[in-house]
This record gives sequence, C-alpha cells and structure tokens, in this order.
Amino acid sequence: MDNATFFLVLLSLLAFIYVYTISGRRDPRLPPGPYPYPIIGNLLKLGSNPHLSLAALSKRYGPLMSLKLGSKTTIVVSSPDMAKEFFQKHDQSFSSRSIPETARVKNHLEKSVVFLPVGDNWRKLRRITQEALFSGQRLDGSEQLRMQKVEQLVDHVSQYSMNEKPINIGEVVFITILNILSNMLFSMDFSQYDSKSSQEVREVISGLMEGSGKPNIADFFPIFRSLDLQGLVSDANRYYDKLFAFFDSIIDKRLQRRANSSLYDNDISTKNDVLDLLLDINFKDETELSKSDMKHLFLNLFLGGTDTLSATLEWAMSELIRNPNKMEKTRLELMKHMHNDDKTLNEHNIPQLPYLQAVIKETLRLHPPGPFLVPHQAIHDVEVEGFIVPKDAQILCNVWAIGRDPKVWSNPNEFMPERFLEAKIDYRGQNFELIPFGAGRRICPGLILAHRELHTVLASLVYNFEWKLEGNMRAQDLDMEEKFGLTLPRNAPLMAIPVKV
Repeated sequence: MDNATFFLVLLSLLAFIYVYTISGRRDPRLPPGPYPYPIIGNLLKLGSNPHLSLAALSKRYGPLMSLKLGSKTTIVVSSPDMAKEFFQKHDQSFSSRSIPETARVKNHLEKSVVFLPVGDNWRKLRRITQEALFSGQRLDGSEQLRMQKVEQLVDHVSQYSMNEKPINIGEVVFITILNILSNMLFSMDFSQYDSKSSQEVREVISGLMEGSGKPNIADFFPIFRSLDLQGLVSDANRYYDKLFAFFDSIIDKRLQRRANSSLYDNDISTKNDVLDLLLDINFKDETELSKSDMKHLFLNLFLGGTDTLSATLEWAMSELIRNPNKMEKTRLELMKHMHNDDKTLNEHNIPQLPYLQAVIKETLRLHPPGPFLVPHQAIHDVEVEGFIVPKDAQILCNVWAIGRDPKVWSNPNEFMPERFLEAKIDYRGQNFELIPFGAGRRICPGLILAHRELHTVLASLVYNFEWKLEGNMRAQDLDMEEKFGLTLPRNAPLMAIPVKV
C-alpha cells in the first residue's frame, strides 16, 4: 500500500469514527428520551406500529420526548398539555412542516397547502380553498348534493339487504365520500358502486396514503435520496401521473365548454362548482392560481378528504356493531328527528343529536384518522418546559396515545360515547385532549365539511338498517386490528349484512 492510499484509508477510518461517535451523543438540552445508537439513532425503537411503540416509550420518558431517527431529531408530544404548549402557545414557531421525500414528487411541496410554510403563498391557497369550498355559505349551498349522494348509498345498500348479502362497508362509504367531493369540485361522479373504476381510484388514493405513511430510509438519511431504495418515490410518481392526467382531462374539457359561450351559458349543471370558481380566478390572473396550482390543490383535497373519512366511518360502524346497545341508542335518537320516508339526515339537525355527535367523537378518540397528524417542524430553536426543541426538529403529536391515556380518559380502551354527553369537549382545535384534525393555524381546513359528512353518512347507515356479521360471527369476535400508515384503517375490511329496518 503506497502512502497516498494509506493516508486515504486512514482519513476514511477517522471520519467514520468521528461520525460514529457524534451520532451516538445526546444533547443534554433536548427533552428526555432513549439513548440513540450510533448512526441509526432510535430507528429500531419504532417497530411495525410506531404509534404503539412511541406511546409505550412516552410512559417511560414522559409526554415530551426526543428521539434521533437516523439523522433527524424528532420530538414526540403525547399529552394534551404538551399539545397545547406546541400548537397554541408556540404555534407560530412550530407552524412549518416536516417534508417527506414522497411530497417532493412533481414539486408538490412547493404548491401544496399542506406542506407550504406559513407565508403569502400558503395564505393565498388557504383563502381560495376556504372561499371556494369550505365557507358556511358554500357548504349550505351544496347540502342537497351531499344528501343525494347519501341517498344513493342507502339505495345501494338496500339491494344487498334484499339479497341478504354482506357488503364491504369501507368500500361503499369510500365511493360515497369520493363522489360527494368530485361533485362539489367537478359536478361529476368519479366512481360507481360495484365497478372496477372505484377500485382503481381507491387504489391510487390509498396507495399514496400508505406510501406516505411508510418509514422511508431517505427521510432518515438524506444521503440516500437519489437512490429511492424502497421505490416509494417511484410509486408516488406513478400515482401522481394517474391523478394529474385525470385532472388535466377534466380541466381541458371544462375549458373547451367555457370557450363555447352558448353551450356554457345554458349549462347550469357545472356553473359555480369549485372548478368553475377556480377557472374564474385563473382567467382574471393566472399568477394568482395556475392550472398546476389547481391540480395540486385537488390532489390535497382527495387525499385529505376520502381515505381518512371512510376509515373513520368504517371504525364507527365496527364499534357500533360490537356494541349493539349503543347502536340502538343511536337509532332511537335518530328516529326522533327523521321521518319514516327519510333516507338521510338534514345537516342542520346535527346539533340536535348529542348521542350521534358523541359516537363520532368517541370514534375519533379511539381511531384518529392520522395517528401523528401531519408532522410539524420547528422554524427556530424554542424552549419548552426548560428543554430546547432545536431548529428543523420534526414534531410528532401522538394523538392516538392521547386518546388512550388513562390519565386523561377513564376506561380509555372502551367505546363509551356517553363520556361526551357529560364533558363539553369538541374536536375543533380548542380541546387538546381531542385534536384528530390538528390545532392552531395548521388545523385541517376541511374540518367543517368532514363534520357534516361523518354525521350524515353514519346516520343513514344506522337509521335505515340493522347489521349482522356474516357466518353468524359474534360481534365481540370482530377483528379490530389496525393497519399502520398515514392513516389507521382497519387491517381487515368490515363485511356486514344489512337488514332493512
């Protein structure tokens, strides 16, 4: 070995020893947490169900905990008090987002209301989304559309009832939510019940959600970004291409229709849907909202508004089937506010149904749509409870753990909607023991629409049908295992036989 080669080997060895040594050190200013291994940090602590692993670790290290996940410092929040500290007292300091590698596909992070840092572009997209879709006036104006889609769900389930066939509740609810959103946006159904197209759309959306929720080596070790070792970026690219091609086709057809003034002026079916309003903004000033901005906005809406809600409703039905007395109590309350010929619940009646609201709250407590919310990131060093949360640290709020904490909830693993009849707790971001939609300035903008959909869809399934499991399975034997990802759906689909009431 010549001197040059020896020197290079020695230098490499010293560099490795240096990295090995410093990567195993723990900054004493950080919140408590398990001691990190060199290089990999605490990655081995995550396991296959990180929400469970981190909940267990927080019992040992406390509700404010730090870990080293590869090269990324991660702060885990696991109590209502800590959540309030982060998302109310220090909301501005933690308002940035931790960007997963899959969000960099198609420059999504630069156009997404979910991942953009708080600033002018984020405020603009948030305002446009609110005005075009989520304002009270817009939601009241589209209520009949949502009721129509829920009636179609009831009619479809009735066919299974007549044949005494089991139905995949999660799948039909997903199609209903998908078509509600696609009609609000584009005045068209994206899918039909019992069709292959519904499976394809769901596979794309669920694939993106599942891929985004998987631990990605490139997120922990940025040096591997270009390699895409798990193929997650490649999968995301493929899914994005499918959705964007679909959106392009819809937008182009609408532009052609708008170009024909006589045809467009006489077509009231698409006037004033969300796409029409966004194209009006685009026509006035393309720099305010480009066609690319629209596609990324639609992507956010479908990802945030379909899989999460259908999973929540599937869990709600699972819990009610396992607790028939609570199912009956929900139905009796609905009978007081719905007539025999009603198939759906009017949204303005939701405030008059405290037990139905309690069922939704209890479902969101036990089965939050996102176990860690969308991860936040520290904009700068922040002192919290005498510890330092360093700049660029990833913030995980374990809302699953908060919902199961015996210090916060009595009998936390039991499905007890009654607890919310006594406690004035809501999920709109002010009661930090229940924040399934987040809190602070990054709270989910679609919360109000989700609130309406969750109650009306669940009410239609409970009011119109009784439910039994196939094969005379006992309700208490129903599999309640979760499948970890960006959301927490059931591991096995809920198959149940509807019986017309």
